[in-house]
Amino acid sequence: MIIQNEQELEGLKKIGRIVAIAREEMIKAVKPGVTTKELDMIAKEILDSYGAKSAPITEYDYPGYTCISVNDEVAHGIPGSRVIQPGDLVNVDVSAVLDGFYSDTGATVIAGGEGSDLYKKVLKCSEDALYKGISKAKPGSRVNQIGRAIFNEARSNGLTVIRDLTGHGIGRKLHDEPHYIFNYYNKENDELMVNGMVLAIETFISTGAEHIEELEDGWTLVTPDGSVVSQFEHTVVVNNNEPLILTKLD
Repeated sequence: MIIQNEQELEGLKKIGRIVAIAREEMIKAVKPGVTTKELDMIAKEILDSYGAKSAPITEYDYPGYTCISVNDEVAHGIPGSRVIQPGDLVNVDVSAVLDGFYSDTGATVIAGGEGSDLYKKVLKCSEDALYKGISKAKPGSRVNQIGRAIFNEARSNGLTVIRDLTGHGIGRKLHDEPHYIFNYYNKENDELMVNGMVLAIETFISTGAEHIEELEDGWTLVTPDGSVVSQFEHTVVVNNNEPLILTKLD
């Protein structure tokens, strides 16, 4: 989506703030002994209170209000009876729609705060890489410069990126043009960014694996070798001055 007027920007800001609130409340609640379903219900209550709808349910009939992925689960983990353990690397991915506008965000945290040094490293790198990527979201730049920045941050930390999953355009649809924002430089991913373009930029930083497998549930994506992955995501508007992050709470 490319924003055409102030009303569209305000609509995107509104849903961006809602998913950011849900993300932060879920992250606060990530503690040993909590189930992933309990975390999902926090998001449901927040979305309901604002009149927003879960985008995965609306778009794909997904079996949860949000995606919650733990350790070697890379994405699309289904909320359920799984009990969070001390030191687990837990990712929450929240996307929703309100008044025809979509927003998407995610964050990762270590349950109990005391994980391994490796988990801490991949978590920090993933968040740092996100902001390095966002800094490249400028009019006149190519989309693949975002992936280059993310990949370089991972490599400089001795980590890898998941090549099978990407960020994407967003706005009036959950997945809009550009359809792919890779976590690495791809010469074909060369669309020029323009003022007002709305992007969901996300990082998938891994301790080893670069590819994924799908579990029998038809949704959950995991690493084939048990590598853990940290994901962070913001919905961003390309701006003539600097990127406008819609899913960052002040």
